Amino acid sequence: MSKLRLAIVRQKYRPDGGAERFISRALEALDSEQLDLNIITRSWQGTPNPAWHLHICNPAKFGRISRERGFARAARECWEREKFDIVQSHERIAGCDIFRAGDGVHRVWLEQRARIVSPWQRLSARLSPYHRYVLQAEAEMFNAPSLKAVICNSEMVKQDILRHFTLDASKIHVIHNAIDSQRFLPASEALRHAARQQLKLPQDATVMIYVGSGFERKGLKAAIEAVAKSDRYLVVVGQDKQVSRYQQLANQLNCLDRLRFVGVQQDVQPFYHAADALLLPTLYDPFPNVVLEAMACGLAVITSTGCGGAEFITAGQEGFVCDALDIKALNEAVKATPALSHNSAMGEAARRRIEPYGPQRLAQALTSLYQQVLQTR
Repeated sequence: MSKLRLAIVRQKYRPDGGAERFISRALEALDSEQLDLNIITRSWQGTPNPAWHLHICNPAKFGRISRERGFARAARECWEREKFDIVQSHERIAGCDIFRAGDGVHRVWLEQRARIVSPWQRLSARLSPYHRYVLQAEAEMFNAPSLKAVICNSEMVKQDILRHFTLDASKIHVIHNAIDSQRFLPASEALRHAARQQLKLPQDATVMIYVGSGFERKGLKAAIEAVAKSDRYLVVVGQDKQVSRYQQLANQLNCLDRLRFVGVQQDVQPFYHAADALLLPTLYDPFPNVVLEAMACGLAVITSTGCGGAEFITAGQEGFVCDALDIKALNEAVKATPALSHNSAMGEAARRRIEPYGPQRLAQALTSLYQQVLQTR
């Protein structure tokens, strides 16, 4: 049997990005005799697997729209020229066989963002040529006759797509991200002690961890406000151009001494090991990998109704789910989450919940989807 020539389209491939971690976990699980793997990208950071074929499409660009449109055109020309068996795009480009909606639905993100920005910013987003371009590209892609399947990493995103586009529900496949629960492990007492010492955290404190870059979308403001009215500590892993604004907010709320801003980390596991729970009141996030990682490390999760990861949480069992802007409910959840040293039942439930979601399960789901798509060609 000849190899399946699969092309994966991702404009900017950063090893620390959520979509990229999905791709690499999937590709490593799929990397077999039967597969010829191709990546169509503008730029690749990090060391690609030598068995993968890279197709660099980097046309000249003059601003955001020109960058998006230029890459879309170049990527499409590349896959038409190469005649791949299956094109799986992680970007909103009409003409692909499979679209992975890793960023969710753009219109839903704009609706959620409208809840926290000023009227002027709402108007500006409505008139923005860039947002109009993305909305149009998304609609063209979902309406393209060539689209055979959509991969969602949560039921939430599937419902968002069905609400906004006339797509046959049978084309939408919920395939959750994979987590290697043998790599992400709960901390031993010694590891927790060392991790806390490194971060100058009291050994007897209850510590929340927030992991994510792009603080506005991921809800860092709400996380700080929720922690402020408690005695909890918060470790912030990630970056944002406006980081000083969040430090000022913590200062105004008299909790800066209980926050630790540590920037982006190549290996987040030691930071999970310093914590008792993940606090991620994100405005809109299809299913962040950090939820799976934290749960594998035996942490309870406090997240929002706008997070796909919420479907892995039953209130009071693996954590809590609140509206992203309900500070009172978030604060109550923060206070109701015990330190692991006192009661580890929630953390243990969280780890049990994600254990079935290993790379092999992801590989099997993708392989069976690819076979389905080939049969419709």
